[in-house]
Amino acid sequence: MAVFDYVAADAGGRTVAGSLTAPDEAAARALLGRRRLLPLEVSVGGATTTTTSARPAVARGARLDARTLALTTRQLATLVSVAPVEEALRSIALQAERPAVRRVLEGVHGGVLEGRPLSDAMGLQGRAFPPLYRAMVAAGEASGALGPILERLADGLERDQQVRGKVITALVYPAVLAIVALGVIAALMTFVVPKVVDQFDSMNQTLPLLTRVVIGVSDLMRDWGWLGAVLLGLAGAVGGLALRNPGIRLQVDAAILRLPVVGRLTRDLHGAKMARTLSTMLAAGLPVLEGLAITARTVPNRALRAATERMVEAVREGGGLSAAMRVAGVFPPILVHMTASGESSGRLEPMLERAADYLEREFSTFTAVMLSLLEPAIIVVMGGVVAVIVLSILLPILQINTLALS
Repeated sequence: MAVFDYVAADAGGRTVAGSLTAPDEAAARALLGRRRLLPLEVSVGGATTTTTSARPAVARGARLDARTLALTTRQLATLVSVAPVEEALRSIALQAERPAVRRVLEGVHGGVLEGRPLSDAMGLQGRAFPPLYRAMVAAGEASGALGPILERLADGLERDQQVRGKVITALVYPAVLAIVALGVIAALMTFVVPKVVDQFDSMNQTLPLLTRVVIGVSDLMRDWGWLGAVLLGLAGAVGGLALRNPGIRLQVDAAILRLPVVGRLTRDLHGAKMARTLSTMLAAGLPVLEGLAITARTVPNRALRAATERMVEAVREGGGLSAAMRVAGVFPPILVHMTASGESSGRLEPMLERAADYLEREFSTFTAVMLSLLEPAIIVVMGGVVAVIVLSILLPILQINTLALS
């Protein structure tokens, strides 16, 4: 007879642990079955064997989309307040509809059952959970405030999802409009203009300059359009390869920050994200330096990443956060001002939270205005192009009528 330690699920879905005496592992599992328990782990002498339900194949390479991650985080934040983490994960995994998502959550559940921290179990799932997400979960575990941290994460992810949904919804109609307009223009230049030109060629008449220009563009599109498409594809491929070079990528990202509209939006989004992350880290009881270091590793824009890393070094040397922001020179002035106010008043965490809220509202308002102007701008530009094509056809006709009358 040997003593076996086990982890099993009872009829109500709760995870229970204990030990029993049996001749071998098969007998131990049979005994658990008679007790109406589903064995998840059975170990003897330090050797652990796990069923496939407890240790599913790790979904390495799978990544939870933004909507699924937000929903999972909200469910986990709700359940961990009333149940252990392993039970919460098991319940969420059972409710998952997509097999890939279920495998990821079951993998996390299996890691927690093995005794790993939740953040480490998430890290075993490859790209399923972003590094910043895992770091904030680890901060919540270290400070004993996992529930509030998950609530904040869920709020932030849902807020990002709402903004993304609004932008996509607002872009659908202008995008369709632009595609249809470009298709109409291409059809006019490729099929209509050449047929009209054939009529004019038989008259041996000098055509107006605008008509000759439009005919030249039409011939170019019809004869060399394929070459333009090939060159465009090659340029895209070469550009993608060039961006893999760190020096070139840094220069391109720095140029993006200097653009009038895109640069401002990029800086505001980065400032809001950093302020939100630091606020959450401070709420979890972690130092500002650690939050800055975590944020720096997840910034996609290389110029902003370099500025954030310089801030990390400045704070590590004993400087203030607001002073480091001011020296970096890439953060919105309102964020620098509110950070300085928070440091002087000893209320840095709520001031960062307010700064993030303000920057996100500014981004939403500015984006809504820009997108509302995009639709009429597309209509005006495409209408102007069509008007030029029509005018290039009408001018020779009017010229011929004038000659005939004279």
